Amino acid sequence: MDATCLFERNRRWARRMTDGDPDCFARHLAGQHPPFLWIGCADSREPAEQIVDAPPGELFVHRNIANRIDPDDTNARAVIEYAVGALHIEHIVVCGHYGCGGVRAAMEAAPTPGALGRWLEPVRRLRERHEAELATLADAERKLDRLCELNVAAQVAVVAELPSVRAAWAEGQPLSVHGWIYRLCDGLLRDLRVSVSGPGPDRPTSAGRHDDADGPERVQDADAALVGGQHVR
Repeated sequence: MDATCLFERNRRWARRMTDGDPDCFARHLAGQHPPFLWIGCADSREPAEQIVDAPPGELFVHRNIANRIDPDDTNARAVIEYAVGALHIEHIVVCGHYGCGGVRAAMEAAPTPGALGRWLEPVRRLRERHEAELATLADAERKLDRLCELNVAAQVAVVAELPSVRAAWAEGQPLSVHGWIYRLCDGLLRDLRVSVSGPGPDRPTSAGRHDDADGPERVQDADAALVGGQHVR
């Protein structure tokens, strides 16, 4: 594919935007006031704005492989500090997706080499901590999807401990951190029910398990027994 095709797509998009709202771009000059910070996977199949039908200016977005937040990652911390301290966003959404390639790599017996392997090492450790639970799932894809859920929950816990987030709560700033997951097979989001809206010992730290993806949502504690059904990616 020729990269110059993106210019033509850009022009078509800009025309569509102004056809429906001639002042849409002019309003952007006044600044941004997004209510949401979206922390997602860099996977090309999980485009943040499209999957929630958000117009420009509604999402402040940070994406990387396996939607990880590392407390020592200056890039991610700067994004969150700016979103919380300058933009005063109200919601941080950590969104993973089933079938995540980064999480799949972390499940392999041999560590991934290079920078990617170093980046995914915390996900490998997460897998090891939950080895007993994952062993109850006979199907490899179900193990993968469960680890994708656990990874989202783990990142929510990391975000909730960041100094900028805790400072916002200490000052009474309305701020919630959510853990969601996206299904590639049908384009739908699911709430893992690990949201945090302030400091405290009762914060959820483990994602509920979705065992019947096509029926009513059933969320269980990570240590609960497996209910019948299967994950659908």
